Amino acid sequence: MAEELRWALIVISVFVIGGLLIHGLWSVRKKDNPDTPSVERVEPNETTSEVQEPATAKPQERDEPEFGDLSFSAESHDEPAVSEQVVEEPEAEQQEVEEEPADAQAPTDFIIVHLQMPEGLTMDGSQLLPAVNMLGFKYSEEGFFNRHLDPAGTGPVLFRLVNMYNPGTFDIDNMEQFSTAGVSLFMTLPCDGDGLSAFNMLHSAAKKLADEFGATILDSNREEMTVESVREYVEKVRCFSS
Repeated sequence: MAEELRWALIVISVFVIGGLLIHGLWSVRKKDNPDTPSVERVEPNETTSEVQEPATAKPQERDEPEFGDLSFSAESHDEPAVSEQVVEEPEAEQQEVEEEPADAQAPTDFIIVHLQMPEGLTMDGSQLLPAVNMLGFKYSEEGFFNRHLDPAGTGPVLFRLVNMYNPGTFDIDNMEQFSTAGVSLFMTLPCDGDGLSAFNMLHSAAKKLADEFGATILDSNREEMTVESVREYVEKVRCFSS
């Protein structure tokens, strides 16, 4: 009886140990090959913002004027704005402030009169040179004809005569071969001496040249000179003469 019990315990032990071994092997195999698939990680899509280089702006082409008159732009110097708040300053500083406007450059402007020949006709240099000499113009190194305060060609320049076409100058050595479809007279404001007298001389010279060559007198806007435009010029000269 004892022998049979001993063999029964051995058999039971074998089954128990075998079961444990089988269970251990099954657990290891399950870990190596899990039934549940691993969850794939969804990576966010990296969007790269495309940097667009600004298109290079093409330089704007300048429309050149048909006539090549020189550009005499008047420079204006804006005075600094004055604050309404009154600030007391020492007498020495106040004296310096009062002296500053005297040194400031005065604004300038121009009176411009054009002489335009009829279409197809020109002013010949051989005829223009003696005409401007008779009106008291003197040739300058810059290539213009200047009308000085003194008819002899000395003193301040009252107004000038230039070629309406590029480059705006005259070649005194080749006036016989020179011709142009128009000339321009201009004076700077304020003018040295009597501004109204200088304008009257300029206007008179323009009328004489227009009669000589059959040209049309135009204002600064290239429109035919009228009594009203002459009055506007006179008022402008007076504003700079006062």
